[in-house]
Amino acid sequence: MPNPRGGQGHGHAFAANGTVGREEWQDVITGIDLLIERGIADPDRLGIGGYSHGGYLAAWAVGQTDRFKAALVGAGISDWGMLAATGEFGPFEAALGGSHGWEGRGPHPHDERSPISYASRIRTPVLIVHGAQDTNVPLGQAEFLHRALRWFGVEHEFVVYPREGHAIAERNHRIDLLRRTRSWFRRLR
Repeated sequence: MPNPRGGQGHGHAFAANGTVGREEWQDVITGIDLLIERGIADPDRLGIGGYSHGGYLAAWAVGQTDRFKAALVGAGISDWGMLAATGEFGPFEAALGGSHGWEGRGPHPHDERSPISYASRIRTPVLIVHGAQDTNVPLGQAEFLHRALRWFGVEHEFVVYPREGHAIAERNHRIDLLRRTRSWFRRLR
């Protein structure tokens, strides 16, 4: 579980330094390459998954490479501009993404850092999960990715958990999520 440059584990100033989709991705892929080099990871059985910002990184990863055989995008960000406009932490998200969508003619810095901008490159099967009542990363983020993957004919599954916010809390939903995740990543065998 990496804590790459831009990760919040190093404080706000470190997280809001404009590295999303750049240095942090390089840190993740460098770590994966190191695990492969050391014989810990099998390059033919790689999967990626995450939740919230980790969901963003998983969506970003599959738009950058086809190395992964399966991906899980949980409550992930697909478009930074839309998140800055609709999420409950708009100014923070604009800082991470690099801009707001209303700053004049685009493309904007956040477009370059948004997974949706690379959806046409995605070939990896993606499981998208999201809470219907999420105000941190609104459901529209998942719907946008779902529609793009459908448009480009990418194998995916889109699951919305009713009554759930940013974290999946209800017992029956958590069990369902665990079962779906296990089933989804079985394709790595």
